[in-house]
Amino acid sequence: MPEWIEQAAGVYTRRYAELDLTVGLVVGSERCLVVDTRGSRGQGEELASAVREVTSAPPLIVLTHAHFDHAFGAAALSASFGDCPIWSHTACRSALTEHAEADRREWTERYLADGEHALAGDLAETPIATPTRTFDRAERLDLGDRTVELFHPGPGHTGHDVVAVAGDVVFAGDLVEHAPGGSFTEESFGPDTHLTAWPAALDHVLAHRPRVVVPGHGDPVDASFVARARDDLRALADLRAAVRAGTLTVADAVEAAPLPPEVVRAALA
Repeated sequence: MPEWIEQAAGVYTRRYAELDLTVGLVVGSERCLVVDTRGSRGQGEELASAVREVTSAPPLIVLTHAHFDHAFGAAALSASFGDCPIWSHTACRSALTEHAEADRREWTERYLADGEHALAGDLAETPIATPTRTFDRAERLDLGDRTVELFHPGPGHTGHDVVAVAGDVVFAGDLVEHAPGGSFTEESFGPDTHLTAWPAALDHVLAHRPRVVVPGHGDPVDASFVARARDDLRALADLRAAVRAGTLTVADAVEAAPLPPEVVRAALA
């Protein structure tokens, strides 16, 4: 079973084998903040129980973005605590309203194809909560003896990414991913990704001078890892521009890129 790892006093991460997802918990004297909620009713209920292993403080929830593995556990997690505020970027609420059912169908089918029938069944029956509190630029959440800053660094992995800053620990969601042997996977890039703008979003993350950056997937990293990921994204954006301009073939771009071929093809698509 996963365990909470304390990254700083009262600031925890919990990494799951399922999709290598990492969630966060920040504990204050009056409230706590749960960063992302896992991807189904059962997973949200498990996370609620795990939070209660650490603190009895009333929780707030923040969603770093609308993708199912980060957001679909919110309804069950909130209900477990008697309904608690769910924070997100304003556009995250719109994305969940417009795309949640399609995401549910896609991942239910994936789980069934992989023989993961229990996961598929749980996801199919999961109620989806929309955020109850939203912001566009930045928000400060008072947890009692500490505050957590939420900010939107601009488009990147999605158009509505949210970063949570708890002292020198920064929860970056899928703006940062720590894949085995690298910084990104094929799943990092999708139809709602803003590749050209993504490096600037990571500059905003680095401007907070983090000691620890918590990715949406994988183990926590440091600022130098994020800087390398930013440079990789800039290289991918330049290569994609050259392919679209007709000055470079896809094959040549894949050969020149700093990431594995399957990741590059997903970014170029």
